[in-house]
Amino acid sequence: MHDFSRRGLLKATAAAGAGAVAVPGIAVAGATVASAASKRPGGPKCEPAELTGRIVRPQDSNYTDARLGWDQLFSHYPLVIVFAQNTQDVVNALTWARQNDVALRVRSGRHALEGWSNVDNGLVIDISELKSVDIDADARIATVGSGLNQLEAVTTLAEQDFAVTTGTEGSVGLSGATLGGGFGFLTRWLGMACDSLVGAEIVVASGDDCAKVIQVDRNHNSDLLWALRGAGNGNYGIVTSLTYKLAPLKSVAYLQATWTGIDDLAAIFEAYQRTAPFIDHRLGTQLEIHRNQIFLFGVLAEGTPEEAKELLDPILSIDSPDVTVQVGNWGDVYAGFQIPIELEPANWKFFSQFSRKPFPSGAIDVVASFIQSAPTDDSNFFVQAFGGAVRKSPRGGTAFPHRDALFYSEPGVGWGKRSDEPGVCDPLTPQAQTWIAEFSQALRPYVNGAYVNVPNIGQQDWETAYWRDNFDRLREIKAKYDPHNVFQYEQSVPPATDGDRH
Repeated sequence: MHDFSRRGLLKATAAAGAGAVAVPGIAVAGATVASAASKRPGGPKCEPAELTGRIVRPQDSNYTDARLGWDQLFSHYPLVIVFAQNTQDVVNALTWARQNDVALRVRSGRHALEGWSNVDNGLVIDISELKSVDIDADARIATVGSGLNQLEAVTTLAEQDFAVTTGTEGSVGLSGATLGGGFGFLTRWLGMACDSLVGAEIVVASGDDCAKVIQVDRNHNSDLLWALRGAGNGNYGIVTSLTYKLAPLKSVAYLQATWTGIDDLAAIFEAYQRTAPFIDHRLGTQLEIHRNQIFLFGVLAEGTPEEAKELLDPILSIDSPDVTVQVGNWGDVYAGFQIPIELEPANWKFFSQFSRKPFPSGAIDVVASFIQSAPTDDSNFFVQAFGGAVRKSPRGGTAFPHRDALFYSEPGVGWGKRSDEPGVCDPLTPQAQTWIAEFSQALRPYVNGAYVNVPNIGQQDWETAYWRDNFDRLREIKAKYDPHNVFQYEQSVPPATDGDRH
């Protein structure tokens, strides 16, 4: 069995490193600082904050490793990185940033695909070490620390024969994936990842310069639970734990089919889009197209190899693909198709899109044309079938709006070798950037919407592309929980203003 992941085959000053970053009024060498809030009318509203947790600064030997993200196309130099060990560390860090007027970002799995979980000369609050797990098997409920990545979550739950929807790449943070919507092989069976989210602990800004912890569920701050289900990534606060409704799952049948070359792309794609969104809801699939190969991956919950092959026969009957199927515990299967990060390219760029109608022949021709000219073997175009449980919102609803999509698709390009000295211009970068920009532009007539977890940085109507008619409500909730817009980045939800309400 070959191993593939979705992004493998399933898939401000450089002097900061020498400790030269400085912000007026803030001592880099120590964690306790004089509060800038004392300059505000009325004086400080909280006691001067002290950073706690595992703290990394520019002069520390592990600073480079601590600051780098998964996508090394982006390189930032934060003033300080706090690896929170508990919720109080998060409260302290948020208060510290507010009192000292320091920009902040929140980070978990380091997979922010435009580098927005990092910031130059600011504070990065890293929650990746919050890894608690509490499973109530009788109630089918799990409360987990927001630092778990998807591999840790899948394998831990699978040990007790439970599952929730996650994406396919294990090193991605569970919280980030869930709070943006979250989909993968179990989506058509269990719905979006956010559909299983029934509660959260979140640290929010409070008053002029403080922070506090609030609980979110259907009976407490239910409007915020709705927002977290699809728009929770860095918009409203810092989620420190998540509570999920679990589904029992003892085994899956995992199918992989491989076609050599792309001569049959048109027939395979047409069969896929006419089959995969409509078959048994237990079967989740991805079709991935590279310049020399086409892959079909399928996971059938509580299914057999014979069932999986029969359901996918309209696709598998095209030409003679190499087909393998294994049956096993979902955690074991999931772990088996991961690729170590060190074996992946260093640089990545993606473009997200949804489709409510099948691709016409012209759109498939666009895919074929660009894939043939892909700059690297890691470049690909992949399709994830929707339908099934995605069509039904959970009780209380979600901010994720793309439930009527037939499928999600995404061109992606990966290039370059990993290094502890990123930022050097790779000679392939211009070609790779141009290829995906032109590819995504050529597909625009056939697609609509975008996925907030795979942000489209150049999209002018990103607000409605991500959230459609939900954006105004998201702004109202932002005004309630973060009126000072403490949590902001390039495409964050801004708070509604009085002018917006009239």
